[in-house]
Amino acid sequence: MTEKFGAKSTADEVLDGVDLKGKRFLITGVSSGIGLETARALVAHGASVVGAVRDLAKAERATASVRDAPSGSLELIELDLASLQSVRACADRLLADGRRFDSIIANAGVMATPFARTADGFELQFGTNHLGHFALVNRIASLLADSGRLVVLSSQAHRVADVDLDDPNFERQAYDPWVAYGRSKTATSLFAAEFDRRHRHRGIRAASIMPGNSLTDLPRHLRQEDLQGLFETVGKARAEAGLPPAELKDIPQVAATSVWAAVVADKDEIGGHYLEDCAVAPVNDTPNPFADGVRSYALDADKAKQLWAKSEEWIGASTAAI
Repeated sequence: MTEKFGAKSTADEVLDGVDLKGKRFLITGVSSGIGLETARALVAHGASVVGAVRDLAKAERATASVRDAPSGSLELIELDLASLQSVRACADRLLADGRRFDSIIANAGVMATPFARTADGFELQFGTNHLGHFALVNRIASLLADSGRLVVLSSQAHRVADVDLDDPNFERQAYDPWVAYGRSKTATSLFAAEFDRRHRHRGIRAASIMPGNSLTDLPRHLRQEDLQGLFETVGKARAEAGLPPAELKDIPQVAATSVWAAVVADKDEIGGHYLEDCAVAPVNDTPNPFADGVRSYALDADKAKQLWAKSEEWIGASTAAI
């Protein structure tokens, strides 16, 4: 990696001078926030992007300026990650089209939702953030070009909780929206690590990323006072640990690590790792949930294999047969 980027880098700065004509990307969740900015930056540099979205009408309005850009292209495809039927339908359309992707960015997600279940009965956050992407990416893995990349969005919130392989749907314990979110984001990191192990023989590398904190519409389930209280809690916890205050990033900055991992970074240096601020994050097992770095359990090879096997069981499909 010849050029150093960091927490304040923007997606356009990361891609400065990069020509993506002839490159093709799949991004889930391009209707707003990080996904929209990621798509915009890639298209601006000549890429062809397929944006998978739950609400096509909303996405068409939100992405109008990107689709009208003079360089690159953006097309939309319907995908509801909370429905395995929708996931399979989306995957089958992409397979029928047959064109390869240079990178897949599993960006879409939900955060701290009230308790709910997906169409298939999974706890909503785990089912959407992890199982939906697990089913989609594995079903279309043959479309990921040799030497391609998979980028899966995790979160600092993975530090809140490890995955629970015995009770992922909160059937035998009280539901906590932040514990559920943390578990789902630990799962996305473990998924990336195991996908990397399984596909590196093709030159494909996978990484999970912490994009950074920003005021996107991800916390739409939180009241303003709850969101303010969260910021205060984070600030206090970091101060007590002697850490600098957490800084909110602008939208172009939170998209930077996604495009860095998908395009610019040395794929063999980032493969199998958790990234933040356009760098490989250090392992940090201090109990502070608001510290930087990655908990070792989010990259644990044995846990990643166990989660993979369980995920196949839960979605009712062997990835060897997909």
